[in-house]
Amino acid sequence: MKVFKFGGASVKNAHAVKNVATIIKGYGYGPLVVVISAMAKTTNALERLTALFMEENTDKMMELYHQIRDFHVGLAAELFPRKNHPVFSTLEQSFYHLLYYINEKPGNNYNYEYDRIVSTGELVSSQILSYYLNETGVVNQLFPAQKLIITDAHFRDAHIDWIQTPQTIKSKLLPYLKPASGSNKPSIIVTQGFIGGTSQGFTTTLGREGSDYTAAIIAYSLQASEVTIWKDVPGLLNADPKLFAETLLMPNISYQEAIELAYYGATVIHPKTLKPLLSKNIPLKVKSFYEPDAPGSIINDHSENDHLVPSFIFKFNQVLASIFPKDFSFIAEHNLSRIFSDFAQHGVKINLMQNSAISFSVCFDNDRIKTPALLRDLKKNFTVKYNDNLELITIRHYEKAQTGPVIKNKEVLLEQKSRTTLQMVVRNC
Repeated sequence: MKVFKFGGASVKNAHAVKNVATIIKGYGYGPLVVVISAMAKTTNALERLTALFMEENTDKMMELYHQIRDFHVGLAAELFPRKNHPVFSTLEQSFYHLLYYINEKPGNNYNYEYDRIVSTGELVSSQILSYYLNETGVVNQLFPAQKLIITDAHFRDAHIDWIQTPQTIKSKLLPYLKPASGSNKPSIIVTQGFIGGTSQGFTTTLGREGSDYTAAIIAYSLQASEVTIWKDVPGLLNADPKLFAETLLMPNISYQEAIELAYYGATVIHPKTLKPLLSKNIPLKVKSFYEPDAPGSIINDHSENDHLVPSFIFKFNQVLASIFPKDFSFIAEHNLSRIFSDFAQHGVKINLMQNSAISFSVCFDNDRIKTPALLRDLKKNFTVKYNDNLELITIRHYEKAQTGPVIKNKEVLLEQKSRTTLQMVVRNC
């Protein structure tokens, strides 16, 4: 049994959906679980919709709602020429639920409102793909991820119930992945990435780019033979091809190296994805949906190639905050405990930290909701100075890399080295 995950770029238009169907057909009769993301740019659009909803900016909110709806209905019309095809009533029902949500008065919990609005992207994407596969002879069963991935109510970054989730996935999916003897029907399941649900029925999300994580959770639960993530790149590259004219393919790296790269912000693999795969020794392949027959890259337990190629990782829109005790005393354990408590309370992850005698510096992603609230709470007990609109550059195996071109025309505000990793917080000069 295998798990395929297709990201937003792989289903960005009708032609791309057809290509995904071709890849799935090429796999044969399964058993196969297909995890699908929202269509390209849809999550960003739904995040803007959530912001307008919270601001009660009704006119702009409704304009954007219709844009999102019309895009998906228009894409479906290219795939399904018959106007009375059931896909259209299914989509209308999904968008009616979204319209119902945003016509309510917003509550005080932004994260809760975010999850029930933004999750629409994966729901309609999976509906379109499932119907199209059936239309082209690839019989499949569509399952709602909210009924498979059981989480707590930590909205926007929900935690998996690792006891209930595997039991639920096995009980609901295995009957469809083991067809009756002699049956020639494909045993294929389609579900959504990124989203889950509480035992009380609330929709949750697993964090941005969480569809990779969904694929790993399902693979772990079903003890899959491998997971394949289909991307618009030929495999694991040592740098973002949008930022570097020349990149190198890494054919094989270890779970540990991939975890390091993901932790530092490499966008090919979600940071939480590797742990469940490592625990069951399930290989992870990264392949191009443009060239499905190319070998791509594989992540497994082989580490001999990890150090051969330096990797460059960039995180933008960073905040560098320096935190000082108001009485100019030393930074001590009780100060750090209070600081970490504030970060944990606001759900802000620290990308880099460094302390001196009287200050503690931290670099983290700038979030329009979380960052202002965090800074307000920190200032209750500390003096806080910060810079925003910064970049965090991470170079793995930097001893083999030329760092000069990377920081050209940039001012280095903070630098930190370990045996294998160099990190620099920089701003443009």
